[in-house]
Amino acid sequence: MKHTLLLCMAIFACSGIFAQYTLRLSIKKSEEKKPLAGATASIPTLRKTILADSLGNADFQHIAAGTYQIIISYVGMQEKKYTVTVPLPADNIVEVFLNELQENEQEVVVRATRSSHSIINIPTRVETISGEELGEKGNMKPGDIRMLLSESTGIQTQQTSATSNNSSIRIQGLDGRYTQILRDGFPLYSGFAGGLSLLQVAPLDLQQIEVIKGSSSTLYGGGAIAGLVNLVSKTPTTKKELSFLGNGTSAGGLDFSSFYSQKFGKTGITLFGSRNSNAPFDPAGIGLTAIPKFERYTLNPKLFIYGDKLDANLGFSYITENRLGGSIDYITKGTTGYFEKNNTDRFTTQAQLTYKLKGNTRLNFKNSYSRFNRMVQIPSYTFKGLQQATFSEVTYSTGGEKTQWVAGGNLLTDDFTEDKQTSTVLRNYSYTTMGLFIQNTWTPCKQLSLESGLRGDYVRQYGFELLPRIAALFKINPKLTARLGGGLGYKTPTIFTEDAEKIEFQNILPINENTAVNERSAGLNFDVNYRTRIGELGITINQLFFYTRLNKPLELTATATNSYVFVNANGYMDTKGAETNLRFSYDDFKLLLGYTYADVNTVFNSSKSWYPLTAKHRLNNVLMYEKEGKLKIAAEAYYVSEQKLNDGSIGRSYWTAGLMAEKLWEQFSVFVNLENLTNTRQTKFDTIYTGTISNPVFRDIYAPLEGFVANGGIRLKL
Repeated sequence: MKHTLLLCMAIFACSGIFAQYTLRLSIKKSEEKKPLAGATASIPTLRKTILADSLGNADFQHIAAGTYQIIISYVGMQEKKYTVTVPLPADNIVEVFLNELQENEQEVVVRATRSSHSIINIPTRVETISGEELGEKGNMKPGDIRMLLSESTGIQTQQTSATSNNSSIRIQGLDGRYTQILRDGFPLYSGFAGGLSLLQVAPLDLQQIEVIKGSSSTLYGGGAIAGLVNLVSKTPTTKKELSFLGNGTSAGGLDFSSFYSQKFGKTGITLFGSRNSNAPFDPAGIGLTAIPKFERYTLNPKLFIYGDKLDANLGFSYITENRLGGSIDYITKGTTGYFEKNNTDRFTTQAQLTYKLKGNTRLNFKNSYSRFNRMVQIPSYTFKGLQQATFSEVTYSTGGEKTQWVAGGNLLTDDFTEDKQTSTVLRNYSYTTMGLFIQNTWTPCKQLSLESGLRGDYVRQYGFELLPRIAALFKINPKLTARLGGGLGYKTPTIFTEDAEKIEFQNILPINENTAVNERSAGLNFDVNYRTRIGELGITINQLFFYTRLNKPLELTATATNSYVFVNANGYMDTKGAETNLRFSYDDFKLLLGYTYADVNTVFNSSKSWYPLTAKHRLNNVLMYEKEGKLKIAAEAYYVSEQKLNDGSIGRSYWTAGLMAEKLWEQFSVFVNLENLTNTRQTKFDTIYTGTISNPVFRDIYAPLEGFVANGGIRLKL
């Protein structure tokens, strides 16, 4: 008995020496006490780094007794260092409150690069529209995201229909088909579904918009030659959000949106719904719509499930819209005349599972299904078809304080079935793309961070593409940083381009899979960012230089039989230029100045030509006054220089200006926006069609058509 007691005492003493403890942190934003999901906590001496869960909790397990320094960081927040002695008193949790960076007014978590680093430490250059800026721009156009993007430096939206307002996005002068649009990392808006995508996304349920410019196919696959846009949805928090927005315009538009989100322990939910409509609007009095008559309904519920090891979310989105443009008399009186109908039904599903392995290791699975049914009709022609697409992806991610790895594979299917309406050969296709990728982010020291990636994609009809990418971040000093990045991209041939959209896909032959090849690109970006303060004046300067070369771009070519066919051009297209962004802040005032220079040319058969509808010079100017939580006033002015048109003529330069004001109270705000105060309209200084009004042949649309429009409304947040 005596020996047994001594043995037990020895075992107890040894277990005390080698005892392991759990250190729990609760990381929150200091102002709202809001949990900071995804915050990074590290103990350098133990070489341990973990990410906070959805409740802001970060647990270091199996920690020996001792004193440790912990470094806590989060996007847009000041880094904090804590010294903690382990073990803590029973059931104690270390609460950590982070403050916003002095020059950063918004909380930004970038997801488009697949990296968990903060935006200030990401080697890839990412631009974001988030927080208050997203709300302010959303007030100007609550029904869609076209204005949100077009008022950013280096981005323009190109209107492809004079009467139906269909538009696509252009980054650094390249056509819309070269920009990949994602929703929460899912590629949902491409092919036949791309022409109306910008007009069918209302911004109330968006947390932020992320833009990566330049060849980015390594990240998510083909299509991102000009860059990618990732629309990030809001996610539920323990604090309930219930928002309503109502808006009316002088052009006959009405927008009603609602959003609800809340987290209940291990589950959460978001629910978005909207109704958007417009009456036919003809400010020029020429008998044709500058804004068509349309009515659109959107429903988007999503369920979130949280577990100790497994997180999941799944949801769907349904959008239905009837859009009718053309002759005012046809629309309002039912007489004969030119018309353009676009009837669409869009149904998508999204599912995501994340399994937490040891430490920072994660296994992630994504799947989406998209069904897009659209009919385009003009008096003499109807085009109708169904596009169905799926996306499945598995990724494995791991890493520590200095290195992160992401590897995975995905499978994309894209099937288009045309509903035969004419004698034209059917344009059906079925593509399956298989891809494997790996990405590494390495930070050998505080002054340098490198991000490299490699992807291999295989499409049966068009072969294999190897896509390397590299980006570097240089922290020269606390005020000065620089980024350098480049990569390859590709685009699978498709008939769904801006040129085809302009003629409603009439007489276009299917892609010849035996002769057509992938469009391939190489791009390079270099930017310098400088931030300083002179007394109370804050100054930020960002200078970007870019170059992209696109080999054998697909061109729409007329045949001898009055039809059209897409063929790869003999030559290349390149876009080079610079973007300058200046930001000045003083007290409650902010001044934002942006300038874009884009020199976009084609070199086909050794002949150089200025690419149509690409302005060489664009200016963005915004002056804002903001009294936190009480009042916002913003004045804007935009300049677009001359553009070459497809008929060989030159479109004139123009200015537009706007004024926005919002008065805020605790739970609601009232806003008013005066858009295009200069009443700039292409119909005031140029024609938009030739021929007769009953059978018009439309010219390029390079300037606004709707002119001055006022809108105003109310936001409720309960």
